[in-house]
Amino acid sequence: MSALLRLHGVTRVHGEGATRVEALRGVSFAAHAGELVAVMGPSGSGKSTLLTIAGGLDQPTEGRVEVEGTDLVALPQAERSRMRRTSIGYVFQGFNLIPALTAAENVSLPLELDGTRSRVARRAALRALEEVGIAELADRFPDDMSGGQQQRVAIARAVVGERRLILADEPTGALDSETGEEVLRLLRARCDAGAAGVLVTHEARHAAWADRVVFLRDGVVVDESGCEPVESLLETSDAR
Repeated sequence: MSALLRLHGVTRVHGEGATRVEALRGVSFAAHAGELVAVMGPSGSGKSTLLTIAGGLDQPTEGRVEVEGTDLVALPQAERSRMRRTSIGYVFQGFNLIPALTAAENVSLPLELDGTRSRVARRAALRALEEVGIAELADRFPDDMSGGQQQRVAIARAVVGERRLILADEPTGALDSETGEEVLRLLRARCDAGAAGVLVTHEARHAAWADRVVFLRDGVVVDESGCEPVESLLETSDAR
């Protein structure tokens, strides 16, 4: 199994002096093709920081981040942006859809920004929307969709094209339990098809969809396990 994402000794420091905070401290982490990895930990443990650095949205203070063998840290900003459009899909908790664009336009936007012709980009967007089960909503605007439907659009945008690394930050946080399960099923299916996925979550029942669970505390990986003993992992970590 090849690693689509690798973090090597990543540290992220915010502020200086009395306001200095180490969000991550020497974290090494990998996600492989076909694998869904859940990242858990208390608030402020560094979960979202890990995800933003893995997605090239932020830069580590120290360490290396590789996506499909390319070191994101060493790339110029324009190249990092291109990687985010072509190789990395990011699912935000708050959807981050553009209200003035239809579902299909939101999904096709990353492709068009990368130079894909609008007709080709729309066909790809329609395929992605079909994959998440809402092809019939292609011409509907976000405000005319339910929260679950908007999150499906966000997932379609994250997987459109050839992206093989999917990063999801609490993607079910604003959804009811049934819709949340559907979203997790979509992420699981994408990984089963060969992508690598990283899911930040605070709920053990959501982490149970993953192949592996990594637990963060105070910016450090404190434990790691398969999905079955997640509850035990939480109890053990809370006792520390």
